[in-house]
Amino acid sequence: MHSWLLTSLFGGSERRVVLSLLLGIGLVAGGTAPANGQDAGTGAFSRLGFGARGMALGNALVADPSADVSPHYNPALLPSASGQRVSASAALLSFDRELQFLEFAAPLGPTAGIGLSLTHAGVNDIDGRNADGVRTETLSTDEFALSLAFGNRFAEWLAVGTTLTLYQSDLLPEVDPVRGLGVDLGVRVQATDRLSVAAAVKDLLARYEWDAAPVGGGSHTDRFPVRVQVGGSYALLNERLQLLAEVESRYTTRNRRGRQTLVTSGGPQARTRTESFLLHDLRGRVGASYRPLEVLRIRGGIDRLGVDDVSGLRPSVGFGVRQSIGDLDLRVSYAATLEPYVRSVVNTGTVELFL
Repeated sequence: MHSWLLTSLFGGSERRVVLSLLLGIGLVAGGTAPANGQDAGTGAFSRLGFGARGMALGNALVADPSADVSPHYNPALLPSASGQRVSASAALLSFDRELQFLEFAAPLGPTAGIGLSLTHAGVNDIDGRNADGVRTETLSTDEFALSLAFGNRFAEWLAVGTTLTLYQSDLLPEVDPVRGLGVDLGVRVQATDRLSVAAAVKDLLARYEWDAAPVGGGSHTDRFPVRVQVGGSYALLNERLQLLAEVESRYTTRNRRGRQTLVTSGGPQARTRTESFLLHDLRGRVGASYRPLEVLRIRGGIDRLGVDDVSGLRPSVGFGVRQSIGDLDLRVSYAATLEPYVRSVVNTGTVELFL
């Protein structure tokens, strides 16, 4: 299906591209490939989205042609930056979870852009208990992702970019925090004035290597899922309405350990064997943004299409407003996201200041 979709993207008219994207997402929603029920793998906090705008649009921003899009979604979007921008976001989550974002982005010369971002996620007020079930202490966890992104436009219709992300996870006070480095690659093609298509590969090489010897454990390696995203956007009503869609193919490497008995000259010996296998799932995202007024945008989207039917969906709505304060441009966005399965609401707010 992927090869057919790419052929359609680069070999046909605008209508064929839009139909190909929608059909691909329809196949995902129909369950044409196995999907993981919970997105609880290594580094899951970094895949929730970035800021209120992205979450309100269902995180379907890999091909977003709008200016000032976070490079979290595709570093090839950086050349569209209109100026220096500082943004801060915070999300209110249930179960004592927290999530914050900071980002700085700026144009770099006439054709390039650069971005620096920090994501923090954590869980507080965790009961620590001993083997007898007696409460001993209150624990917390922290995870960070520090990203440096660069993108360049090589032609009016072609931009590429890359992101380096340093991950850190701090789960237990007795175990040193672990770190991993991931690489993102992205490309964006402006096919027509109204149509944009893009692709990105995310979290290449990213992994955590744990050493749990201080708490009586051993060494273990957790690899981040490698994600391949293909998407497009289409503008209508003189660009007042923007439609976004993408398909993500996710590959996760897992290790399975088992014991086996080998017959040797010295007699039977028990050994532990580790096998590696690859998990794959397919999911889709859609989003729409409408501008009824010059200072107001209304947004909506659905993430996790194709993951455990309707119970696995993550729908969202939101809005954005802008106001000039002297020479400064201030933008405020809000998103309400319904979490899958538990059905609690994530409230995310973002404040952006253009310098």
